[in-house]
Amino acid sequence: MDFAALLGLAGSIGVVGFAIAFHGHLPAFLDIPSILIIFGGTITVILTSFSVADVARTTSVTGRALVNATPNFQHLATRLVQLSQKARAETLLKLQTDAARESNPFLRQALSLAVDGAPAETIEKILFQDTVSLMERNDRGLQVLRRGAEVAPAMGLIGTLIGLVQMLSNLSDPTSIGPAMAIAILSTFYGAFISYVLLTPMASKLERTGADDLLSRKLITTAILSLVNRENPRQLELHLNAILPPTQRISLF
Repeated sequence: MDFAALLGLAGSIGVVGFAIAFHGHLPAFLDIPSILIIFGGTITVILTSFSVADVARTTSVTGRALVNATPNFQHLATRLVQLSQKARAETLLKLQTDAARESNPFLRQALSLAVDGAPAETIEKILFQDTVSLMERNDRGLQVLRRGAEVAPAMGLIGTLIGLVQMLSNLSDPTSIGPAMAIAILSTFYGAFISYVLLTPMASKLERTGADDLLSRKLITTAILSLVNRENPRQLELHLNAILPPTQRISLF
């Protein structure tokens, strides 16, 4: 679990909430018309721009991005070299148990293809297409989140204009000025909060998670192809270190 992401999100909301409640004015920041304009307007614009399926998938991939911890690339690379050593010392069939017990779905799929005797070209094609599909899903999720981050401040501006029109049209009635001003000011606040505290950080987190997934899949694909081609594990280590960041490279030999 990525505690940093959850802590950051909860901390951002908590800091804003504490600042609001510090002087005991929390009810003053709750305005139903403003909430309907900003939250409802942002959601409806997103649904207009994308399909319901796209929005549902975005909720799913963003949830996983916030919960899943950052992969340990050194541990993964070490594991891949160990699998290569085992396959070279024995046979690919000996990896069948490892494939069945593997918790990483992509690595499990790759090992299963290798154990089943699939050609290297076929394995590379299947793993590449699977990775492309994942990147496309993540990219669509990023588009949804970024669209929402763009729309929320605009809806805040719309709410502000509505509040100002209501206020200016009823200047003769002092009792109507307060509620109209509340809509105007709180709409801007809600729009900025949704965009810069919620959606933009979520989009950044999803983008980073996608980059981590891509790096993991590059390592796995390189290792499996090396394993199928019966390459020396020392050579595999060199290939993996060429992909890994300098601070996370391994040295097993």
